Parts: sequence; C-alpha cells; structure tokens
Amino acid sequence: MDLTSAITNFQHARTVSAVQMKVARKVLDVQELQGAAVVKLIEAAGETAAKAGDALVAAATGVGGLVDVRG
Repeated sequence: MDLTSAITNFQHARTVSAVQMKVARKVLDVQELQGAAVVKLIEAAGETAAKAGDALVAAATGVGGLVDVRG
C-alpha cells in the first residue's frame, strides 16, 4: 500500500466515523424525547385514573350531590 492510498483510506475512515457519530447522537436525542413523552403519558394516565376514582367515589356515596353551586 502506498502513502497516497493510506492517506485516502484514513480520510475516508475519519469521515465515515464522523457520520456514524452524528447518526448515533441523533438516535440518542430521539430516544430521549420519546422517553420524556412516555413519562408525560404515564403521569397523565395516573392523573386521569385519580380523577375518575374520585368521581366514582362521589357517585357511589352521594358525596357532593347536595351541594348548592348556584349560590
């Protein structure tokens, strides 16, 4: 292998490596965003379940059924 081929191969390997690093960074960024979205989804589901539970308890016990909200 002559010097020119070695330099060319080295530059090519460096370029490919840089591209792979940028792609890997992008993949990690997307996964981070998806993880944050999943956390928000789980939190929202928990809040919805708690509110639904409160409404069911109120309906079953009649609590709040006789509150005058018209003033």
